[in-house]
Amino acid sequence: MYSNSFLIFVIHLASTFAPSSTMDKRGGIAYFNPTTGGGSMLENAGDGYGEPLNVIISGLSSPAALTYDGAVNYARAIGFSEECFGIHLGGLMSANLGDGNGLVTQTIELRQDYDNAGIGTCIESLVGGNHFRIFVQNGTAASSGALFLAVSQEEPLTENHDIVPDGYDIGRDRLVAAAVGQTCFGGVAYTTTAENITDLIAPGADGINHGIAQDGIVTLLTVTIN
Repeated sequence: MYSNSFLIFVIHLASTFAPSSTMDKRGGIAYFNPTTGGGSMLENAGDGYGEPLNVIISGLSSPAALTYDGAVNYARAIGFSEECFGIHLGGLMSANLGDGNGLVTQTIELRQDYDNAGIGTCIESLVGGNHFRIFVQNGTAASSGALFLAVSQEEPLTENHDIVPDGYDIGRDRLVAAAVGQTCFGGVAYTTTAENITDLIAPGADGINHGIAQDGIVTLLTVTIN
């Protein structure tokens, strides 16, 4: 029989190491904070600066939504698709999600499709719009399965696709607005809920690519396939 003091100690120890607001009753994890494992909430832009990973698709989402094909279908349901004719112009970025994999190149980049999943991203490539890169937290040190998104609103091709002023916050907010609630694509229906997290990224422009300040909010999306 354990003493009450021992049980209190065990409960306190467990609560110390359990990530707040990230664990459900089954023991699943929404995400691990990358900085805990030596990672960063900024993707590596390759110039000494980074872009914020400002949206997370929770590891508690429906498993099919967290696969490569599932993530692409979900992106189409919220107004994004693969790049114009599958052609990527520009550099690939990487991120360290603190999961033991170190710096890993983006899984895919998806662009606003202007309501045309077939060729709409060609329009975005010309006139600008919203876009995001996906990084998967799946290393053995922190395997949540969560998808970390670097979202931003960008200028048209004539402005070299630079990020618009306040583009990180604008991009995040527009993606979240399109995602929350009921969406559907390819016969798959989704329900998405959102929660804002304020303790993962410091607000401001310190270390941020293009010197564009952001508000420090990361939005956690939980995607359920109906």
